[in-house]
Amino acid sequence: MADYPTLKRVLERDLRHQEARYGLMDDALHSRVWLHPQPTDRVCLFFHGFTAGPHQMEPIGQHFFRAGYNVVAPLLPGHGRAGDWNKDNPPPLPTDPETYQVFGAQWLNLASRLGRRVTVVGLSGGGTLAGWLALEKSAQVDRAVLCAPYLSASRKVIDLFVKRVDTYFAWAAPDGRADPDLALGYDGFATPALRAVLELGQYCQQRVKQAPVAPTFTISSESDRAVSNTDHQHFFAAALNHQPISWHLLFNRVLDIPHTMMTTQEGNRYQHLLNVIIQAFVESDLTWAEVEEIAYRMTQNRTFKAVVADLGWQAKCSKDLPAMITMVDKWAIAVKRGPTGRRLPRDR
Repeated sequence: MADYPTLKRVLERDLRHQEARYGLMDDALHSRVWLHPQPTDRVCLFFHGFTAGPHQMEPIGQHFFRAGYNVVAPLLPGHGRAGDWNKDNPPPLPTDPETYQVFGAQWLNLASRLGRRVTVVGLSGGGTLAGWLALEKSAQVDRAVLCAPYLSASRKVIDLFVKRVDTYFAWAAPDGRADPDLALGYDGFATPALRAVLELGQYCQQRVKQAPVAPTFTISSESDRAVSNTDHQHFFAAALNHQPISWHLLFNRVLDIPHTMMTTQEGNRYQHLLNVIIQAFVESDLTWAEVEEIAYRMTQNRTFKAVVADLGWQAKCSKDLPAMITMVDKWAIAVKRGPTGRRLPRDR
């Protein structure tokens, strides 16, 4: 087994040369690696979205590197390849979920050699892969963060279409032209490629009802038109039955956070907030019931600092947790704990 300096050299230099040999659409699509001179206590493994690339993880990767983490964001298999791709010659995306599973397990094993505790984070299809690792490799995963994971589409008719129809789909902006935000990824795909991710997502939905899962944070947005927030909520509820350190956050529609939530360039004006609340989860040791307890007590005109001190939970809380508590729906918690359980106008 290679020692850390050798592994660091391989990731920082040899991996880039290997990717260059098979040709990428753009230099920005290379895997991202941010490594400290020595192994770190915590490691982050990031998976980008379907048809996109590791550039999506640049801001959050740098955020965690500055916080002292070793960070890797590999290019997913079949993604980013140079070529004249179109409906007659679709990009070489995997059509078998096992390709993603093998890839994810290999990178998890590698990340485990970069530090003591590994957090896996993914967006969309990458979030689906992170969820699979949280379920199937729960002993190796310290924390998992699923950002808008593709467990199913926002409308069931789309899932039916993806399952049964073999065709080509081109991403487009609302005006029908090619979407400039997708310039660093494929501008289309064959539906069997998306079917592979959908199958992985549906497996996760069933598996989470039966199996242990690593501590998992599922993040959704009311403005997301691509994936099913309802399935995110069901996944969270099922995970909570096996793992009390399971969190869920649904960004309010007023924030207008899109499915592509990782960067400002792809539409999230609150990119830094997302980074901070993810760090709050990774560095806290609180069950969801304890998060709700803090939020509930703050509805009684108490400060976060005072509530945590009263509960004696200072050591369990990340310094970034106040940002997360700000986003928690305290009204819903108060209503749930109310004496009558009566639904009020804001009890959604």
